[in-house]
Amino acid sequence: MKLVFAGTPAFAATALAALIAAGHELALVLTQPDRPAGRGMKLVASPVKQLALRHGLPLAQPPSLKGADGQAAIGAAGAEAMVVAAYGLILPQAVLDLPARGCINIHASLLPRWRGAAPIQRAILAGDAQTGISIMQMDRGLDTGPVLAQRAIVIAATDTAQTLHDKLAALGAELIVDSLARIDRLTPVPQPDQGATYAAKLDKAAAVLNWQRPAAELERQVRAFDPLPGATATYQGTTLKIWRARAGAGATAPGRVIAADQGGIAVGCGEGVLTILELQRPGGRRLSAGEFLSGAALAAGDSLA
Repeated sequence: MKLVFAGTPAFAATALAALIAAGHELALVLTQPDRPAGRGMKLVASPVKQLALRHGLPLAQPPSLKGADGQAAIGAAGAEAMVVAAYGLILPQAVLDLPARGCINIHASLLPRWRGAAPIQRAILAGDAQTGISIMQMDRGLDTGPVLAQRAIVIAATDTAQTLHDKLAALGAELIVDSLARIDRLTPVPQPDQGATYAAKLDKAAAVLNWQRPAAELERQVRAFDPLPGATATYQGTTLKIWRARAGAGATAPGRVIAADQGGIAVGCGEGVLTILELQRPGGRRLSAGEFLSGAALAAGDSLA
């Protein structure tokens, strides 16, 4: 099939690679403009751009699709469909109407649950038993279009946002290739209003561990914020990144350290105890609890905020 592809991060690049391998003709690849990144804040090309350049694919990076130039480029491509994955730009109705088969989105949730920007992290935070990929016919709403195909996977107790992202990226790549191969036999199913939830974008403020909450919730928070932006706690005025933790039984004042040894740093919560297994000082590297304690005076009886 002759396609336009629109996407930006690694999740999208995985799907683009699968479409290329499947033999589809990529008439145009759209990705967001290069962004400054790293300590030097140098402009960095998106994973989708890097892949497109390696394969010599036609590429465009419009800052918006609301203008005539971006829409003209899509129209000139003459594609049968436009595949969208984590693109990050709004598609106006004029763009949705351009391809003969419309615009097809690869979304990392089982719609209508977790419409929006952060479905992977929200599924972990909520303690969902499963998530998956939805192939959706796009409309003007936010992830509200009819679903063409879905496939579910279990969220493992040890899944972080990164590991779940990688599983869903591979699943999304597989399912979009399968869906395009069966496009004439797929029936769009309207999404029900019942069960719809919104996956709001996460910010650093939401990464702060609140010790008044149950330990099980805080463990999920640690996993959901790995790798970005990292869950945080404060010890003696220093902000620590918490990368790995385990919820367990126990009772003490929220934030109070009840044990600090090679097995971890056990901290009281509103319900239960959270044992920190891996953490990081500002400017340092990730350390096991034992490694951290060899250079810190943290001990039972201290408090984390």
